[in-house]
Amino acid sequence: MTGIAEKLASNQKQVAISEFFEKNKHFLGFDSLARSLITAVKEAVDNALDACEEARILPTISVAIEKLDVKKDIVKLIVEDNGPGIPQKSIEKVFGQLLFGSRFHAIRQSRGQQGIGITGVVMYCQLTTGRTTHVRSKIAGEPTAAVVDIGLDTRKNKATKANQGREMWYNADGSSKEHGTEVTAQLKAKYQKGRQSVWQYLRMTSIVNPHAEITFTDPDGEVHHWPRVTERLPTKVEAIKPHPHGIELGQLQRMTSESTDSRLTVFLRMNFSGVSARASKELCVAADVDEKTKPKSMNADQIRALLEAFQGERLANGKPVKLLNPPTNCLSPIEELLIKKGLSKTIDSRFIATLTRAPEVTQGNPYQVEVGLIFGGNMPADKPVEILRFANRVPLMYQQGGCLLTKAIESVDWRQYGLDQPGAKGVPKGPAAILIHLASTNVQFTSEAKEALADNAEVIEEARKAMLEMGRGLRKHLEKKKKMAKTKEKFELINDILPAIAKKSADILGKPVPDLSGSITQIMSAVISETETVWNKETKQTDVAITLFNYTTRVRAYTILATWPEKSGATMINNDTGGRKEATGVWAWKLESLQPGEKTVISYSLGDLERGDWTETDIFFRGSQDVIGASKMDEKFLEEIRRLERVLTDDSSEDEDEDEFEPIESIGEPAVAPPNGQTTLFGGEA
Repeated sequence: MTGIAEKLASNQKQVAISEFFEKNKHFLGFDSLARSLITAVKEAVDNALDACEEARILPTISVAIEKLDVKKDIVKLIVEDNGPGIPQKSIEKVFGQLLFGSRFHAIRQSRGQQGIGITGVVMYCQLTTGRTTHVRSKIAGEPTAAVVDIGLDTRKNKATKANQGREMWYNADGSSKEHGTEVTAQLKAKYQKGRQSVWQYLRMTSIVNPHAEITFTDPDGEVHHWPRVTERLPTKVEAIKPHPHGIELGQLQRMTSESTDSRLTVFLRMNFSGVSARASKELCVAADVDEKTKPKSMNADQIRALLEAFQGERLANGKPVKLLNPPTNCLSPIEELLIKKGLSKTIDSRFIATLTRAPEVTQGNPYQVEVGLIFGGNMPADKPVEILRFANRVPLMYQQGGCLLTKAIESVDWRQYGLDQPGAKGVPKGPAAILIHLASTNVQFTSEAKEALADNAEVIEEARKAMLEMGRGLRKHLEKKKKMAKTKEKFELINDILPAIAKKSADILGKPVPDLSGSITQIMSAVISETETVWNKETKQTDVAITLFNYTTRVRAYTILATWPEKSGATMINNDTGGRKEATGVWAWKLESLQPGEKTVISYSLGDLERGDWTETDIFFRGSQDVIGASKMDEKFLEEIRRLERVLTDDSSEDEDEDEFEPIESIGEPAVAPPNGQTTLFGGEA
């Protein structure tokens, strides 16, 4: 028996990580020919976007696919970017060594962390075609580009190099390439069209990366171009320290053993986020460990007790230790305006709603949910809505049914918001597309292929809240559209029939045509709001005009409220009618009197925006009489905005009193303009 045991033990060998993935390539997304091509494009494009953003360069990326051998399904993939380039000595590690990267230990939002992606592509190319991957890279200031053919020694997890050298690199127009990286790979893959295709992946990428310009040349030679729609790069993220709520026992043991701090309180303050001086002392009390203890000298029982104090299982002064939330500057959301611009450039529609929720924390990890809904246009009404899933700005193309983000969408009863959903279960049907994006420092995927998110009750609930809020906006839009259509039909009918009757009667009786404004006002019996939001080419500003028509027999008084993109850095100018700020992104004007048959115009301009940033303005009102074309202000919604302001700014100051408004007097012009369509909360006509 001893001999058998020794023989079995002698057969055991350590497996290199690259050799493991070589035999299990499906873990990395190379499980079918079609998906393998998408995965290769994804890894190259993600690297390009990351490199450009870290260097604060607006990305310009080109992707080209050629069919080399149709029968054997061999294709050539070329991906070029304008990033900062890679130093020649680092190319072999970036492309030829698995688990080599700079983001694994950094707690911040990023597209990739493990350092597997692009090396996995090199490995797959070598495995399926036997060919190396050609890399060309140039750094600004260097006269020539470094070139090398990279392979992978899977036994040693080490790059193999061939044909290394330097060469001139020219752009298509003949000018010298300033900086960038180009990857040329030959792999066994199949190009296909449809929802799970390279085209769809790049289309989705352009939506959540509106600052990027992407050009795709497909195997048929057709060129697809997604231009950048903003010059603003994503907010630069900062790495944060781990939070006690997200620490595991083994991790805490390693941190204490490696610590050089002289006392435990210093260790807690310097190595964790959310731990104040007070909290560090209370954690020591809860764990029953002297605060002067050196972390390195702590035994297993003390470390476990400290972890239990982290988790609130051990109390200090009879209650769990209160910890601050981790900072949220480690996140970089897309933001509402840019989601809207990204959706608008790829999907034709009549209505777009977008929403960025405030940052939250789950298990010590900050995260943020963003959603978008685009409705109408030429989208099919009898098919399931298109779901666009993203994690840290990366499209999720597969495993839709098993993804947390899909489950959040399915948890909403979309029937009450105007979409078809039999039994209130599953993906709704209708002419719509729903976008959902999770930005997080620690995205939990269901597999190494990173195509679906694992269940997390807190994240699902946060996404569900975002969906409900967005759904309410769609419902208001549809209700307002229906009401405005009826009002417009009635208005046009009255303006056609009454003047004709009056003229005929006047001709028969030989009398002048009577003034019908009073009669039309009595018949219409409505207050109508009409809003115009247009880009002014001369001033480079967005001009907004809100017009209220009083088609009733009584004097009316209102508070009119309008949304504006304050969070996106816009400034309100030429606001001669005054008013005041009600909350972030909401401005209000008090209208003392609107006479029967008259109108009032509120006008202003928005500065510090680009063309297309703000195309529709949502209008709300306070008052007893409904306003067609505006929504009754939901005071709970307004208070929620204020609450979030206080949370984010730590400012609990009282709101101003109502009487601090600058009232607007009616300008006394007759109400003659017909009503038009309006926008809704968080959205607008596209």
